Amino acid sequence: MPFFERYLSLWVALAIAAGVGLGLVIPGVFEAVAGFEYAHVNLAVAVFIWVMVYPMMIQIDFTAIKQVGKNPRGLLLTLVINWLIKPFTMAALGWLFFKVFFAGWVDPQTATEYIAGMILLGVAPCTAMVFVWSQLTRGDANYTLVQVSVNDIIMVFAFAPIAGLLLGVSDITVPWDTLLLSVVLYVLLPLIAGFLTRQWLGSDERVAQFVHALKPVSVMGLLATVVLLFGFQAETILAKPMAIVLIAIPLLIQTYGIFVIAYWAAKKLRLKHNVAGPACLIGTSNFFELAVAVAISVFGLHSGAALATVVGVLVEVPVMLSLVAIVNRTSHWFEKSN
Repeated sequence: MPFFERYLSLWVALAIAAGVGLGLVIPGVFEAVAGFEYAHVNLAVAVFIWVMVYPMMIQIDFTAIKQVGKNPRGLLLTLVINWLIKPFTMAALGWLFFKVFFAGWVDPQTATEYIAGMILLGVAPCTAMVFVWSQLTRGDANYTLVQVSVNDIIMVFAFAPIAGLLLGVSDITVPWDTLLLSVVLYVLLPLIAGFLTRQWLGSDERVAQFVHALKPVSVMGLLATVVLLFGFQAETILAKPMAIVLIAIPLLIQTYGIFVIAYWAAKKLRLKHNVAGPACLIGTSNFFELAVAVAISVFGLHSGAALATVVGVLVEVPVMLSLVAIVNRTSHWFEKSN
C-alpha cells in the first residue's frame, strides 16, 4: 500500500488538529475563505473535493457502464438503505436521544432543532465524497458512478417530501441552486475531465499509471478539505463542546448502525467486494452541503438544526475513514472482482 494511504488516519488526525489550531490563530483567513461561496457551496472546498474525485473519474470506462445492469443487486441495496431505512432510523435516533436520554440536558426547543438537523442529514445521501471512499476501497468506478447518479435523480424528487414528512413541515423548499451546483461541480465537471483525460491517455496501462501518480495529490486534497472544514468551525468546537458531543453520539450510532445493516445485506446478497464496499459507504455518508443549506434556510443560521448539520460535517471524514479500513480488512468476506 502506498505511503500516504498506509498512514491516512494519522494524516487526517493531524489535519484535524491543524484545522482547529489555525482556525483559532488566524480566524480572519478562514472567515475570508468561508465567505468564498455560492449557493452555500464553498468554492475552496469544492476545488479540493474536485482534486479528490478527478482520479476516480479517469478510471470510468463508459463502454463498461452498460454491464452494471447485469448486476442490479448493488444498486438496489444502495436505494433501499438510502431512501427506505436511513432517513427513518435517523429520525428515530434523534427523537430517542434528545427527547428521552438527553432530555434533562437540552431544552425542548433546542432538542427539536437538533433532531431536525439530524433528519436533514439522513435525507441527503452523499454525492461527492463517496467517489473518494470508493477509490480508497478499490471500488468499481463504473458502478459507483451509476449508484451516485441514480441517487441524485431520486434526491431531486424525494428529498423535500421525505424531509417534510419527518420534520412535520409542509413547506420545505429545496435549494435547487445548491443541489444543482453541487452535482455539476462534484460529478459532471470531473466526469467530463476524466473522460477527456482517458481519451488522451489512450491505453488502460497509461490510465493506470497516471491514476497511480495522482494518488498522493488526491490524498492531499482530502487533507486540505479536512483542514478547511475544521478551521471554519474551530470557534464553534471550543464554544459548544458539550453540544457537539451530544449531537455526535446519535450520529455515530446511526452511521455505524447503517453500515452494519448494509454490509450484512451485501454479504447475504453475495455482492462482489468492489460493489459491496461503495454500496455500503454511499448509504452511510451524507450530502452535507445540502443539509446545511436547508437547515439554515428553514431554521436560521444560528439554530440548533444548523449546528447539528455542521457536527455531521465534522464527524464524517474520521468516521468514514474508519469504515473504509473495515471494508478493506474484510475483503475476504466477499467474492473478488474479475
